[in-house]
Amino acid sequence: MEGSTDYHSHILPGVDDGVRELKVSLSILSSFERMGVSDLWCTPHIMEDMPNTTEDLRRRFDELQVAYQGSVRLHLAAEYMMDTLFVTRLEANDLLPLGEAGDQLLVETSYFNPPSDFEQLLEEIQSKGYFPVLAHPERYTYMDEKDYKELKNKGVRFQLNLGSLVDVYGKTARKKAEWMLKMGFYDMHGSDIHSPRMLSTEAKIAKNLKIV
Repeated sequence: MEGSTDYHSHILPGVDDGVRELKVSLSILSSFERMGVSDLWCTPHIMEDMPNTTEDLRRRFDELQVAYQGSVRLHLAAEYMMDTLFVTRLEANDLLPLGEAGDQLLVETSYFNPPSDFEQLLEEIQSKGYFPVLAHPERYTYMDEKDYKELKNKGVRFQLNLGSLVDVYGKTARKKAEWMLKMGFYDMHGSDIHSPRMLSTEAKIAKNLKIV
């Protein structure tokens, strides 16, 4: 994983269902240093059940940056559930975009059903000047190969969860991920790490898989 960028993580402490304590975040970052990760994006959840504000996340991120003195370059974005709160934030342009250019939004849906206005939301994201990046598309049970092709044709970008390649999310997710890799559909990858328990998965990936 030397020189790689992790575009999806939940190590910003105390804001969502990911890491709870700063010392745990620092420990995970030390492990990522040893793996050779160069950049990491903190992408905490923003959804109706976790209504994090942009201001508070920036404050928490500043605290993490002050505490961390290692070599991994840290960045802040968010993972947005495509729900009513997201629509409100999108309309107000109250967002934490992904990527150096600040022109991508990391979004997700329910694993079992798309939002009723899914296509409209994607169009609204694009009308605001952002590229929608669908987090871990291989995990959505309601999607099949036809759906992925249609989304790519509409300019949607895909982010791979590396754990999908080693059966963390089951054999169906792995099969989808391998097919999308073969098709060249993925634009970026991430660990989606929520706790130190997932470090063993990252080590396995670093040892055995070619990183996209």
